[in-house]
Amino acid sequence: MEILKSKLARAIAAIAISLSLLVGVVAYVGWYNLFREVPTYYESPEEHFKYGSIGTENAEGMPYWVWLVLPRLFPEKLPGPGGYTSLGLTWEEGKETPVGISKKTIGFPRQGITCAVCHNTIYRKDPKDKPTIVLAGPANKFDSQGYLRFLFACANDPRFTADYILPAIQYNHQLSWLEKPLYRYLIIPQTKKAILKQQQSYTWMDFRPNWGPGRIDPFNPVKFRTLSLPLDNTIGNSDMMSLWNQKQHQGFALHWDGLETSLTETVNTGAIGDGATRKSIPIADLQRVEDYITQLDPPKYPFAIDRALADKGSKIFDNSCASCHAFGGERTGTVIPLEEVGTDRHRLDMWTQQAADAYNQYAEGYDWDFDNLRKTDGYVSVSLDGLWLRAPYLHNGSVPYLTDLLEVPEKRTPVFYRGYDVYDPEKVGFVAQGQEAQKVGFKYDTRVEANGNQGHLYGTDLPADDKKALIEYLKTL
Repeated sequence: MEILKSKLARAIAAIAISLSLLVGVVAYVGWYNLFREVPTYYESPEEHFKYGSIGTENAEGMPYWVWLVLPRLFPEKLPGPGGYTSLGLTWEEGKETPVGISKKTIGFPRQGITCAVCHNTIYRKDPKDKPTIVLAGPANKFDSQGYLRFLFACANDPRFTADYILPAIQYNHQLSWLEKPLYRYLIIPQTKKAILKQQQSYTWMDFRPNWGPGRIDPFNPVKFRTLSLPLDNTIGNSDMMSLWNQKQHQGFALHWDGLETSLTETVNTGAIGDGATRKSIPIADLQRVEDYITQLDPPKYPFAIDRALADKGSKIFDNSCASCHAFGGERTGTVIPLEEVGTDRHRLDMWTQQAADAYNQYAEGYDWDFDNLRKTDGYVSVSLDGLWLRAPYLHNGSVPYLTDLLEVPEKRTPVFYRGYDVYDPEKVGFVAQGQEAQKVGFKYDTRVEANGNQGHLYGTDLPADDKKALIEYLKTL
């Protein structure tokens, strides 16, 4: 009897060990294929800025292979041919993703977005030219809202199923015997569910004016999604900003309304706003981004400059503009009260003291927490380095040309098209009118709420010859 008990005990122990091993193997396989995080590293700071992870893949990144095939499977949901390029993304030859899109393995390859998705400018001197990419400039072509809506439309399509998506993935990439059931029964269904959940958190967009390419509502998503503040009716639509040359911007107020005073916090909040979480945000990688934009020089004007005329314009600038816009100017980088600058107030009203307080509390207990977010009463008098490539102008991108900016609002172009990348050196801005601009661009109507082109009357009373000289000088900055 004792021998039988002993054998039974050994058998039970063996079964228990086998079950434990089986559970361990299953857990490891699950972790390896769903959660294993493989760090990415780019030796080049430039490549890191373009493609390096900022922690967005964990919570909101899509499975890379699913993301890759969506334009081929749902082309009718895009604004035109060309896949993701029709939304203004730029794909460098030989790269797995467009500029501003990361690829990182977290169990399986996932796609995310980087700082460069909103901060790279594309221009051509001539329609026949190959586009030139200028990093850290405002993304003049990228339609971030259109990109979101494309993903939402795909997920709402009844064809968004494993049966429809898997064959397209297999055309690009041979999934292993284990990956196939994971994609079929888990990854693809969960991706659909996650996109539809994300769509619900963005329904507030549908009751506000569209952003259009090169613009974004940068902080309402933070208010409503990240900070869980109650919905309001504010409109934050504003132009994407340039990030270059931060070495000369030290001590400046940051963002259009100066809601931040710390560059480090600005970079980190940018990652949070793009989808990183308190746990996924890669602080060391974001420090590399900060170092890159700090040292990066502004782009040089690529067309001929009349130096004699520019010299004359330099004196006009010193007398009329330098106090607010020259490095070393007494008001440069400071917040100018809205009552003085007079530009559209919607972007200013969007950010509240409640939002600033909530964001300052967001990362309490972490080494990288936020302390410098605030509410202001106006817009920042920005420096003008690389001004030629920052069109359209004003905080909401409501003035297409630099020549327009020196006119009173009644004489500024009231309706134009954003998103065309051919440059007009005479007006100093991207071509915003005409057949081709209308064909590829987004109609910007300054009569639409939050699109107003009023205000900033500085320089509008200069004589015509002085305006011409000043603009020639501004090309050199």
